Amino acid sequence: MKKYIVKTSLGLLLFTTLFVACTDSFVDREPVYSIDSENYFNSEDDYYKALIAAYDMLQSSYVNVLLGEIASDNTLSGGESANDVIGFQQIDDMTHTSVNSNLKDIWNWMFAGVNRANYILEFKDKTDFEGKEQIIAEARFLRAYYHFELVKWFGPIPMKGDARFKLGDEKIIPRSSVEDVYASIEADLIYAIANLNEVAPETGRATKGAAQALLGKAYLYQDKFVDASNVLEDLITDANYSLVTNYNSIFENSGENGSESVFEVQYTDTEGAGFGCLQCSEGNVAVGFNGIRNYSGPLFDSGYSFNVPTQDAYDAFEVGDNRRDVAILNIVTWASSTGASYGTGYKHTGFFNRKYLPRQGDANIGDQNLTNPNNYRAIRYADVLLMAAEAYNRGGIDDVKARTYLNQVRRRAFGDTNHDISASGAALTDFILAERRLELVGEGHRFFDLVRTNRAATTITGFTPNKNEIFPIPIEEIQFSNGNWQQNPNY
Repeated sequence: MKKYIVKTSLGLLLFTTLFVACTDSFVDREPVYSIDSENYFNSEDDYYKALIAAYDMLQSSYVNVLLGEIASDNTLSGGESANDVIGFQQIDDMTHTSVNSNLKDIWNWMFAGVNRANYILEFKDKTDFEGKEQIIAEARFLRAYYHFELVKWFGPIPMKGDARFKLGDEKIIPRSSVEDVYASIEADLIYAIANLNEVAPETGRATKGAAQALLGKAYLYQDKFVDASNVLEDLITDANYSLVTNYNSIFENSGENGSESVFEVQYTDTEGAGFGCLQCSEGNVAVGFNGIRNYSGPLFDSGYSFNVPTQDAYDAFEVGDNRRDVAILNIVTWASSTGASYGTGYKHTGFFNRKYLPRQGDANIGDQNLTNPNNYRAIRYADVLLMAAEAYNRGGIDDVKARTYLNQVRRRAFGDTNHDISASGAALTDFILAERRLELVGEGHRFFDLVRTNRAATTITGFTPNKNEIFPIPIEEIQFSNGNWQQNPNY
């Protein structure tokens, strides 16, 4: 999916939706611009092109993934120096303020996704054609996805229903409460579940299962354990997904969109990018950012050495856990066994996020560190099993099922049944949450798991309760709202 020209306005950054012509692949389009947006949506093809535009902003969520790890106890910021991507450094140290360009990127790019989805929904009744329910359902899934990211990061956010934001809205539209945002997310996903198929019409598009999984996660983030267990159980019972046998295969390019993939953000190497427009990359920018600094050796390419795992994260794995060396590369051990050489960056720990390191042979166009084609596995079936286990356990519903789903994940990790968990109650909760860290390390979930389970303050260095649970609204948004929006507490 090609990127589109971005139009910036005061307050909310308002993105002009520019559409793309069809070629053979859903993720590879040439931009074709439409200026008269009010007279669009006259055919099925118009809706389809607009849907591609709405999907396109998913590719910008690479920064959400990076910072979801850096903000947690899993990784440190890394980079070349203390001034290398200063926004990353501040979030790592929990010293971030409303003047942070990387948080501003999350706000801007996720709202761009909302606006593009809303463009479709604003004109959802204009033209009828067979199969339109599928496109509307995907638009609502995408809006729910972007809203979920925004409410996780910023708490209350403005919403405008099925309409695009326009200049001046920031002065009159209030920030909706967290409860209202989640209510919108739930409504969108319930609609999507009812109208999406179990098999996507094209690889990379949302399915019923993706909507079920995201709805289960949204319920879990609100401690709606019964609702979460019900929708996740439906997904598990449908039996459309399974754990792959070889954990290592998941994160290789050849493992994309496999049986464990519930939803993936699709990346390609079809277009280069530069630091002046990272959201213009069709590739996974996070991969190059994770890369080993000044690396020379087998298997991997070099990169910028951000997002480096901590010793604590490495040591959290039990002896015999096959996931550790797939998830985290011990560069000292690797260099000793292969003869590889490398440089040491800022906050060097000796570890790298191996799941999303650049691999040799990736067909990159332009800067290989900004156009990597490796997909982001946004929702994996292992995540679904662990969410279901948590919902059953924390909701006091069924610890037997909770253990069953937890132990499915552990049996894959160890290759035996000798490491099954037999605990119940609060002890089982601890095991489930610990397992989420091990299974999902490097995938961007850790900070939010700690926050929603009230464990962040005792786990993350520098975390201030009643402040750092969410992040500050960019200062420009507060200023342009003319007092309509108040900054998040204690920022």
